[in-house]
Amino acid sequence: MSKRHPRLRPQWMSLSVLLGPPMLWLGVAYLGALATLFITAFWSVETLSGTILRVWNLDNFRTLFTTEVYRTITVRTLLIAASVTVLDAVLAFPIAFYMAKIASPRAQKLLVIAVLTPLWASYLVKAYAWRAMFSASGPIAWIADPFGLSSPGYGLPATVITLAYLWLPYMILPMYAGLERLPDSLLEASADLGAGAGHTLRRVVLPVLFPAAVAGSIFTFSLTLGDYIAVKIVGGTTQMLGNLVYDTFLTANNMPFAAAVSLIPVAVMLVYLLAVRRTGALENL
Repeated sequence: MSKRHPRLRPQWMSLSVLLGPPMLWLGVAYLGALATLFITAFWSVETLSGTILRVWNLDNFRTLFTTEVYRTITVRTLLIAASVTVLDAVLAFPIAFYMAKIASPRAQKLLVIAVLTPLWASYLVKAYAWRAMFSASGPIAWIADPFGLSSPGYGLPATVITLAYLWLPYMILPMYAGLERLPDSLLEASADLGAGAGHTLRRVVLPVLFPAAVAGSIFTFSLTLGDYIAVKIVGGTTQMLGNLVYDTFLTANNMPFAAAVSLIPVAVMLVYLLAVRRTGALENL
């Protein structure tokens, strides 16, 4: 079998060798951006002129960790991210279980499409739809009024519910994929041995579901940590780290301090990923 002459290789092969794997370049760009962010956090801004002073110091971090309002915003953001993740996991499990183990093959396809469809809609459209829902004259207030209740309005609950809705597909799909790999024979064997539904759930379903739930939590937790739009729309006066970075950069024109604040979600996610890795949950994905 004759070998092709090196000079006759297609040009795209030489180009692929020159450029390298695309993911490598994306990784270099991402790490380069993080390095720039990290360096900028150690600079400061001249108060009167707004000029960035490229002098290394810890003033931004000192302000960030010693000022109570910033600590409060950090804790609030972490609690919102955790609440959204837990709420999505609770909502996603029955949906994913029905899709994987109860629905017919045709219905499974339709349900997957139904889960993916909201991802095609505009983020702003969905966020403003929830703003209308939580308004004083919105559907939630209209439904709650006969029971003597009122709409929670804009604030922390509205932010959690809106973000949970936005990121729910990112929890359903990994759970569905994990449950689909669970053999039906294991469920049947558990039932034949006399195990109840609760025992089967704890001993058979949850061990298989755990890695998938962890994978989904990475999406919901990280996306909530970095969100800065939904809280502006439905959060009222609630502040999160994302819109704190946005306001500090655009309104206060303080890029170094905004960079210091943005390093908090990065550090939290690094710790979270390391903790997840230590559990071994991602090895079975």
